[in-house]
Amino acid sequence: MNMHAPISSFVPAANNSKELRSAFSRFATGVTVVTAMTEAGPIGMTVNSFSSVSLEPPLTLWSIDRKSSRYEAFANAWDTAIHVLSHDQEALCLAFAKKPDAFDQTVWNEGPNGVPLIDGCLARFECRRFGKHDAGDHTILVDQVMHATMQTGEKTGDPLVFFQGQFSGLGD
Repeated sequence: MNMHAPISSFVPAANNSKELRSAFSRFATGVTVVTAMTEAGPIGMTVNSFSSVSLEPPLTLWSIDRKSSRYEAFANAWDTAIHVLSHDQEALCLAFAKKPDAFDQTVWNEGPNGVPLIDGCLARFECRRFGKHDAGDHTILVDQVMHATMQTGEKTGDPLVFFQGQFSGLGD
């Protein structure tokens, strides 16, 4: 810890949610795009709340804000795919953060369960819904990994990392 850096200490409350968000941003996260197929077509969204949960059975989790315009599509999706983005996919990350149908900005194909699968990611997890849990203003979606794909070898690429509101790679 830098002993010379200013410190802010607070009790989280409705009137300081921006400060809490800023404190949360001190935790560097990887960045993913989660995709699903709806009756209207493919949908995707940028997510940094992804985490592995269990190896047996193979489970992941991610959370979605219940106020999101994409909430119903993802909360009700049985099959999804979670794509771990590489450092050179920042534009893709930003595209899916802004619009749910940014598939025109990447190479993708439809997987065996109809889920959109994006090419060129560091890893991809094709999942089936395992559980759903209310958690404050978000819903935690727990998914069972049915199939995984990953880049291998010495030069698998740098992950896209989000820290204090900015993107970087591990080498930055």
